[in-house]
Amino acid sequence: MIHDSQRVADRRARFALYATHGLLAAFFLLPLVFMFVSAFKTDEAQLLHDMNSLAAFLPTGQLGAANFAEVMHNTPFVRAFLNSLLVVGVTVTLGILVNSMLAYALARLRFAGRNLLLSVVIALIIVPFEAIAVPLLLVVNELPWFGGQRGWLDSYHVQIIPFIGNAFSVYLFYQFFTALPKDLEEAALVDGAGRFRIYWSIVMPLSKPVIATVAVLQFLARWGDLLWPVMVVRGETFATLPLAMQTFFGQFPRQWGQVMAFAALVTLPTLVVFLVFQRWFVKSAISSAIKG
Repeated sequence: MIHDSQRVADRRARFALYATHGLLAAFFLLPLVFMFVSAFKTDEAQLLHDMNSLAAFLPTGQLGAANFAEVMHNTPFVRAFLNSLLVVGVTVTLGILVNSMLAYALARLRFAGRNLLLSVVIALIIVPFEAIAVPLLLVVNELPWFGGQRGWLDSYHVQIIPFIGNAFSVYLFYQFFTALPKDLEEAALVDGAGRFRIYWSIVMPLSKPVIATVAVLQFLARWGDLLWPVMVVRGETFATLPLAMQTFFGQFPRQWGQVMAFAALVTLPTLVVFLVFQRWFVKSAISSAIKG
């Protein structure tokens, strides 16, 4: 009887756990379902009518790819997509290299001012970007560039260089590096390897989980960033996807089917990035929880 009662209790607990997971999954997935379903609804009146009921999540009415065709025809989507891909790709790649090098130096080297520098990095994590956006704009507007040009506005580098260094990324790398065993590094030092060789050939190959975490977090932050591009970009040449999406909000009547189609196209790369890196991302989250 005791074993039967225990089995019943275990089944109830498992059911409650699965039900909770299901509710949480629905909470996060339903907005995506609504967006993708609405993107294929070509009847604007039907789309607005469906928003008042569960039909908003169902592929009802006239369906087709007309909204996507209109997005490609009426907005500079391709140009903005390539701009976003360039800006985000370069920022994330250089950010992983620069932030990991600084974190490795903080984790393994002993030098004057190390503790102060680490404290500054931690303090910078709590400073929101909105607090420094205007001072940063004034600074980049006065900086010189190649060819004697003054000011960085309306360019690719103004969207890349200020965001390569990231205090939170440095801290994530630092935490991971301090937890790595030093045995392999000490053996490499005895064999005559330099610190950079150890960093590149030993430490970084072991750091795939934290690299994936930093890559995903920075990709999400930069891919959807609107505030900074609004401040520094003038025109369509260097505009990214969030800026290009503003085209719809200057129109009347607003075409919500096209808005959803544009949003769906913008969301797809983030889903792809997460699916590619999810194994290492989850591994990093689990290891962090165990350490904590």
